[in-house]
Amino acid sequence: MKEVTLEIDGKEVKVKEGTTLLEAAKTVGVEIPTLCYHEKLEPYGACRICSVEIKSGNRTRLVAACVYPVEEGLVVNTKSERVAKTRKMLLELMLARAPSAKKIEDLAYEYGVDKARFEKESFFCILCGLCVRYCAEVKKKNAITFIGRGTEREVMFIPEIASRECPSCQGCFDLCPTDGLRANFLLAQALTF
Repeated sequence: MKEVTLEIDGKEVKVKEGTTLLEAAKTVGVEIPTLCYHEKLEPYGACRICSVEIKSGNRTRLVAACVYPVEEGLVVNTKSERVAKTRKMLLELMLARAPSAKKIEDLAYEYGVDKARFEKESFFCILCGLCVRYCAEVKKKNAITFIGRGTEREVMFIPEIASRECPSCQGCFDLCPTDGLRANFLLAQALTF
C-alpha cells in the first residue's frame, strides 16, 4: 500500500493509504474526541463529535474523522472555530437526550457548554450505535438493533435473542457513553423476557 502525506494541525503526517483521519491524527499525538468510535468495530460516524475541518485546494468542509480516509496533500484542522462550534452544538443536542451522561458532560464542559438551549428529552441514548454494532460485529448475536427512523429512532433489544444471550454477555453495556444501556436492558427484561 502506498504512503500518503498530509498535514494535521500543522504537523506533517505520513500514513498508509486507507487510514482514517482519526487514526492518522493519533500517530502524531493529536487527540480527537469520539463517542461512537471503538477500535474493535467498523467506523460508523454516527455521533460526529470527531468532526474536523479539511482543506483540499481552495475548498474547506467538515468531515467525520473516524470514517474519512486520508488524502495526499490534505490539510486538516482539528481545533478551528468552526470545529469547536460544531462540537459544541452536537454536545448540546446530546445533553438534551442524555442529560446526566458523564462522558458527554465532561466533553460539554471542555467545549464550554454551560446551558442547554434544547429541551431535555431524557432518552438516555445518543444513538451512537456502539451496542448494536458490538453485538452484530464482535459477538455475532444481533440481540439489539435500531428501530424507527429520524426522531423516532431508538435502540431495542430483540426479546427472543436478548433473553438468551444478554444476561451472560453484557459486553456492550460498558461501551455505552451514556451508561443508559444497562437500565434499558433491565427495563426490557422486566417488560418482555
